[in-house]
Amino acid sequence: MKKYIYIIGCAAVMFSTVLTSCKKNFEEINTDPNSTEHALPQQLLAPALVNTLSANLNRNRNFNNELMQVTVDINDAEGKVFRYDYRSSWSDYLYTAWYSRLTDFKAMYATATDTLTSNQSFQGISLICQSWVYSLLTDTYGDVPYFKSNMAKDSAISYPPFDRQKDIYFDIFKQLEKANELLKGNVSIPGGSDPVYGGNIGKWRKFGNSLYLRLLLRLSGKAEVADTCIKKIKEMVDVNPTQYPIMANNDESAILRWTGMGPLVSPLLNVREQDFRSPGIASFFIDHLAAWNDPRIDIPTYGANGYNRWAIVPYSGMYQGVPSGYAPGENPQKKAYFNSYVSTSSAPSLMNDPMTGMILNYPEVCFILAEAAAKGWISGAADQYYNNGAMNSITQWVPKFTGPITNWLAAADIQWIESETLDQKMEKIHLQKYYALFLTDMQQWFEYRRTGHPVLPKGNGLKNNGIMPARMTYPVFVQSANPGNYKAAVAAQGADLISTQVWWQKP
Repeated sequence: MKKYIYIIGCAAVMFSTVLTSCKKNFEEINTDPNSTEHALPQQLLAPALVNTLSANLNRNRNFNNELMQVTVDINDAEGKVFRYDYRSSWSDYLYTAWYSRLTDFKAMYATATDTLTSNQSFQGISLICQSWVYSLLTDTYGDVPYFKSNMAKDSAISYPPFDRQKDIYFDIFKQLEKANELLKGNVSIPGGSDPVYGGNIGKWRKFGNSLYLRLLLRLSGKAEVADTCIKKIKEMVDVNPTQYPIMANNDESAILRWTGMGPLVSPLLNVREQDFRSPGIASFFIDHLAAWNDPRIDIPTYGANGYNRWAIVPYSGMYQGVPSGYAPGENPQKKAYFNSYVSTSSAPSLMNDPMTGMILNYPEVCFILAEAAAKGWISGAADQYYNNGAMNSITQWVPKFTGPITNWLAAADIQWIESETLDQKMEKIHLQKYYALFLTDMQQWFEYRRTGHPVLPKGNGLKNNGIMPARMTYPVFVQSANPGNYKAAVAAQGADLISTQVWWQKP
């Protein structure tokens, strides 16, 4: 018996050895020594962008728009965002989505630096995309993992420390400088791999520098770094603009246009029809457009199929909204709303509109420059930047509008008046910027937190002492999975509450 067991054991060992050898030989035979084992950078870019924008659009719709009085989710229940009342569970989705996408963008950079697949343009694009996503993370939560994030696979860092927002921002600036240099070479990439610019490297470079301006402006009110940021803005715009090209027209806006083909399908189509049209449009958002006779909601002149460009359904033939922040029991009536998509209808809807994939558009750049000029930081004329921003904010959606923009602004009583106070000018700039930022992730919220503009009416039902929330709290799973670093972050930044200001908000 022992003899048979011995024979079987030896046979098993020999068979195992043969299998291992065969597997090794098979892998060696079927591995191309002249290829990379990772996905190519052109395979990673589009999915990473689509997935990032899907998360951005979802939270733009049901979080940013509720806070910033674009829509009102009419309900007397607890936990309504439009009342500045939201639970920590709101935090999980974006945090997870953004860090997951950073893994993709970092993988794209790593592959683009491999010897066999090296491409400077993909490296620069990756750095811009990483900077964009990290800026969203830190502006939403405050201090977050940055320098050692997304390193669990390669460096076995499963519990990354949280980095201070100041350090994050200034390293982002370094990455954008590096991206600007990398993209100078104008190394080609496959146009089909790039759903934003179709492989136009010059436009990517302008997007990176325009993002740089956005983030410099965000820190410009922070006393300890204001001089540095303002000096850099002036350098980019006045001193050395050829070194830092920025967007110069709507065609250079960073927009992922949903084609409805392949992966380029709008995430808003995943929202149920009845849910999409359920929120009422807030009075603040619609009242201005109606008072201005804004082309974006003009049906007879600029509409199609009986709808305006933003597919807003009027109430009894009029543009009327719902007051935001109302107290439970006040029971306002839903009026105007955004039309939902129905496959059997020709009626337009933002649910399948190609233009909703906003990342950073040219009108925003105009208003950045208008603010910088009004504050005396750059030499350009603030009124020209303001007029240009207003014009392009409209023509981005309604190309048929020809203006003149000065006539339209005057008729709407929102023309630039040089004798007004700086605060009055900031209100005008940021009211127009508010509409330029429509559908652009959480930028309306970020800018309101930075400036207090545009001035929003306050309803009787607002929580958080009637003060706009300053951040999202950290996800619950972070508290349990990374408790030591979470506690250190809270000790450094402040209590993990929606009222705790992030670094750049504090004087």
